[in-house]
Amino acid sequence: MHLNRTDIHSLEVPNEFDATGSFDVRLVNHGEALHVHLHLDDSLSSVASLDATNHHVRAETDRLVRITVDGDGPVRGKLKVVTGYGAETRYIDIYIPEGGTKNEPVIVDDELSKPQPKSATESEPGLEDLSAGPILAAGGFTVLIAGLITLVLTESLLLTAVAVLAVTILLGLLSVAVRSS
Repeated sequence: MHLNRTDIHSLEVPNEFDATGSFDVRLVNHGEALHVHLHLDDSLSSVASLDATNHHVRAETDRLVRITVDGDGPVRGKLKVVTGYGAETRYIDIYIPEGGTKNEPVIVDDELSKPQPKSATESEPGLEDLSAGPILAAGGFTVLIAGLITLVLTESLLLTAVAVLAVTILLGLLSVAVRSS
């Protein structure tokens, strides 16, 4: 359908259309933005439907509107096309023959239903994949740093030993938790 090609709100539509299933109405706007109202008469509404009846078509653009045929013919009806809030109205005779819902089937390959294995780069290591070695090394380094900071700040050997012992116990508990999971 051509909109605004010869004059503002002008409509150029075919007189008739035979549909063998769901189809798209292409609204080609040659001018300023406008609203188009589409309406299926009672006969067509018994086998077909529109998601929306009012459509805004921006200036100098195209827009596709889907008409879904979900019933069986034979049905003959009219598609009403209105622009300019009633300024222009046209009717298209639509014919849907018997067996009018013969849409192409979608064929899905059986391979798509089987789970695909993940490659080594796609899987991330879990907590159970970690060994205790790196954790203990990081813990030992932390104990060393904590001990040095405590020694410098307090100049107390007893306090440093207590801090090192507390951190060691915490790291041991962490190591046991990692191994048991």
